[in-house]
Amino acid sequence: METKRAIDLGGVRLAPYSPCISVGNHIWVAGQIGTDGGDSLGEQTTRCLEKIDDLLVEAGSSKKDLVRVTVLLLDMGDFSDFNEIYGAWLDGTVLPARAAFAVKELPGGAKVEVVAEAILGCGGQ
Repeated sequence: METKRAIDLGGVRLAPYSPCISVGNHIWVAGQIGTDGGDSLGEQTTRCLEKIDDLLVEAGSSKKDLVRVTVLLLDMGDFSDFNEIYGAWLDGTVLPARAAFAVKELPGGAKVEVVAEAILGCGGQ
C-alpha cells in the first residue's frame, strides 16, 4: 500500500488542511488563493498558479502532469481575464480537464481559488 505524504511549503493557511497530498504517483493540490500577490484578479491568479507550480515541483512533478483543475471565481465576469492568464501558464502542455464555477464568497477575500490534480510523470519529460 502506498503512503500518504503531505507537501507543505509553509505560508499562511486559513483552515486546517495540507496544501498538497501525494499517494504514489497521484498528487492533489488543495485550493490555492493568491491574495498575497495583490488585490486584482490578475495578480491573484498569477500568485495562486505560482503556488501550484511550487507545490507540484516539491512533489516531484510539474504542471505538465496536471489532469484536472477546478476554478472558483468570485465573479463569472472575470472568466475571460482568468482564462488569458491560465492559458498562458499552461502553454506547451496537454491541457487538463477543467471545471469553473462562480461562488458567493472565497476565503480571505480572494477573487479566485484553483484546485488541481496531477499524475506524476504522465506529462512526459
